Amino acid sequence: MLDRLLPVLLGAALLLALVGALRRIRLWRAGQPEKTAGLAGLMATPRRYLVDLHHVVARDKVMSNTHVATAGGFVLSMALILAVHLFGIHSRWLVAALLGSLALMLVGALFVWRRRRNPPARLSKGPWMRLPKSLLAFAASFFIATLPAAGILPQGSGGWLLAAVLVAGIVWGLGELVFGMAWGGPMKHAFAGALHLAFHRRPERFGGGRSTGLKAVDLDAPKLGVEKPVDFKWNQLLGFDACVQCGRCEAMCPAFAAGQPLNPKKLIQDMVVGLAGGSDARFAGSPYPGIEVGNATGSPHQPITEGLVSPETLWSCTTCRACVEECPMMIEHVDAIVDMRRFLTLEKGATPNKGAEVLDNLIATDNPNGFNPRSRTHWAADQNLRVMKEVGQADVLFWVSDGAFDMRSQRILRAFVKILKAAGVDFAILGDEELDSGDVARRLGDDATFQRLAKRNIATLGKYRFNRIVTTDPHAFHCLRNEYPDLYPEGAEPDYDVLHHTTFINELVKAQLLNLNDYKGGSVTWHDPCYLGRYNGEYEAPRELLAELGIQPVEMERSGFRSRCCGGGGGAPITDIPGERRIADMRMEDVRATRAEVVAVGCQQCTAMLEGVVEPRPEVKDIAELVAEALVEPTVPQPARRKSEQPAMEVA
Repeated sequence: MLDRLLPVLLGAALLLALVGALRRIRLWRAGQPEKTAGLAGLMATPRRYLVDLHHVVARDKVMSNTHVATAGGFVLSMALILAVHLFGIHSRWLVAALLGSLALMLVGALFVWRRRRNPPARLSKGPWMRLPKSLLAFAASFFIATLPAAGILPQGSGGWLLAAVLVAGIVWGLGELVFGMAWGGPMKHAFAGALHLAFHRRPERFGGGRSTGLKAVDLDAPKLGVEKPVDFKWNQLLGFDACVQCGRCEAMCPAFAAGQPLNPKKLIQDMVVGLAGGSDARFAGSPYPGIEVGNATGSPHQPITEGLVSPETLWSCTTCRACVEECPMMIEHVDAIVDMRRFLTLEKGATPNKGAEVLDNLIATDNPNGFNPRSRTHWAADQNLRVMKEVGQADVLFWVSDGAFDMRSQRILRAFVKILKAAGVDFAILGDEELDSGDVARRLGDDATFQRLAKRNIATLGKYRFNRIVTTDPHAFHCLRNEYPDLYPEGAEPDYDVLHHTTFINELVKAQLLNLNDYKGGSVTWHDPCYLGRYNGEYEAPRELLAELGIQPVEMERSGFRSRCCGGGGGAPITDIPGERRIADMRMEDVRATRAEVVAVGCQQCTAMLEGVVEPRPEVKDIAELVAEALVEPTVPQPARRKSEQPAMEVA
């Protein structure tokens, strides 16, 4: 009986899964057009899954091995089940391979069951709690049903009772793992995830690449930003559906930890509600802090901020990319948030708190605080700096950024100038010709102001000859390096490198252009700025530089790619969404846990946020200040070296 029933069950499950898949694809395709790699993307999916995705999953070794056993065992088992039980190919080797793959899946399912007995708070519960049982039912039922084909059990063993039990287990397993994969069960992420990897909006991320610059907005489009779910690109909707609800993003989100109304996992699930229609009543994870689950509703053509997601949720994000870095499905949370901010800012003029004032200042004065643009070089009145409009060329262009208007940041700029002069670097500044990089405007959703500033800066840069731009501001560094190239005239591209000052100083030290004393102060810990680390992958240069000073930094528990944000990015200090505590206070607690006396930083925004923590606290110093203090002063001032005289330095 089982032999005759199995092909029917398999055929029915596959047919229903196909219908569900077509329905789900129709939901995704309701989004806006977007070019993808097509067949090439599909061909690349196995490598993207086995290498890129598992590079993230492997950070948890136990779960990585569990995933390999369970998912790998299921995929292989399903292919062999179709061959053996649907098409009747009873090859001894195929049957043996099927039993082996089912055994592998069974072992993985046991580990899933063990984890789900006492799951961490970040994991969604609800339907996910039945998944281990479904996996076990599928693997065990098909394993026993295959034993007669392997000659281990005689045909008809166990009679109708065993056959009924096996049919029940097989129906349960197929219903969850095949039918449910296309109709919205816990395994939905497997179907959507495979296609998400194939048609990812940022294919540059695969193969070890990095892609962090926001996509440019067509300012001539009839609608700017995302108002409704169908305004997202279709492959963004696909990406939302790929969420496995593991909660890694939730565990890393500084806004969620601070009690602000943002949970990146919940946000992605709300986008799924929006694309399919309905409410969040079935969401079985942590809510947005302070907002109960069950009251949000949405549909593909309903404005997102009218019933589905509160604007305060969108403005809570610091754009630190901790969620993106941790996501095993490589979902782009920050892109989605900024897309929705763009509509609120550009179409509705609804930037909260000081946001509108800052954007008005950028339009009127080219800097966010409304300072007189002609005062940009006042900090350097006694520095005798060369200005590009006077000299026309230099090896290095020092991009000063808006720290020029802040007294604390000016100390960092002076320290860096001291280092450049000590190394004899041929450098110049733009002076009053330099405008704000546009970072704050873009994160607040005002791409029009960002593009205006960027294009004017690009035109200014095009007037002069230089080989490198170096800046002490990671936010400007990111814009210049990763976002300005999209705005160059068609056929043109930057002919210079962009470096952060930690990388550049490290090169100067390696080239033996600086003579340094060993650091004489107390213990030091290093805070990784989000826009230097997660956005640009620079983790080693600052640590190498500290080592050159004789400092062995005491690492915080949250460091490197898991560094906790200071709370200063994404316009968060401007929108100022209230929470239970301040993100900067949490970061300073991380610092205090190391017992370090100094926290070294490489970002003026991080300096401002961390120094804003109530004392007593460790001292906050930019790495340029530490290097400048360690310089051995030459007895005779060193003239600036021209490019031809400078030793070659490796480009980071």
